[in-house]
Amino acid sequence: MRRALLVCVALALLAVPAAAADPPQPGVTHVHVTPGTSPVDWGAQLFDANCAMCHGPQGRGIEARGPSLRGVGAGTADFYLRTGYMPLDDPRSQPRRSRVLFSKGELAALVSYVASLGTGPRIPKPHPGQGRLAEGQQLFLEHCAGCHQIDAEGGYVTNAVAPPLDQAAPVEIAEAVRAGPYLMPHFSGKQISDGQLDSIIRYVQYAKHPDDRGGWSLGHVGPVPEGLVAWFIGIVVLVATCAVIGERIRS
Repeated sequence: MRRALLVCVALALLAVPAAAADPPQPGVTHVHVTPGTSPVDWGAQLFDANCAMCHGPQGRGIEARGPSLRGVGAGTADFYLRTGYMPLDDPRSQPRRSRVLFSKGELAALVSYVASLGTGPRIPKPHPGQGRLAEGQQLFLEHCAGCHQIDAEGGYVTNAVAPPLDQAAPVEIAEAVRAGPYLMPHFSGKQISDGQLDSIIRYVQYAKHPDDRGGWSLGHVGPVPEGLVAWFIGIVVLVATCAVIGERIRS
């Protein structure tokens, strides 16, 4: 009896860290699978419980609710899930970064299942340390700054919001460039090579904590506050100059 009690206590202690490390989150349906279930089969069950209502059986899509996921690849699925863009409460709303509701194991299973639906981009493995900062800034200016601003603080475009990139990890940036989430265009390897993508990611990482030596950052939100400050200083200087001239004329 005592030995059985000790075994139960030991099993309970072993189970607590695992549960604490990755507890199930409310808001999605978690499925229980038997040990040895393949990631694809586990992902299929999770997909049917959480995603098929918008993306249809076997990811074939449902008009006006969710696009087909056949052929989007592991990279696209991983991006939408690891950022919390999916699942959406309202399929008509823009996906936004939010709390991730699936565990790491569930994410891997869902990605494996979506990847099995057709050939598509894999999860990239960027190397921003090998990128060149100056090249990355130039490429970001050409391809990204029109929506995300040159400082990667995000901005507004027609019928959408370009999110800030301050929380974007290197893998997420690479996935977004290749997948083109929501209204963002996707860029193939011919348009932006892997080496150029490394440079872009390096610049985005730099933009999170830029070197402000010799200047005032003004929140790193672009030319708007800089223009306002310039106007206010200019107006003050102009009024002060007029006041001095007026005093001299009177005297």
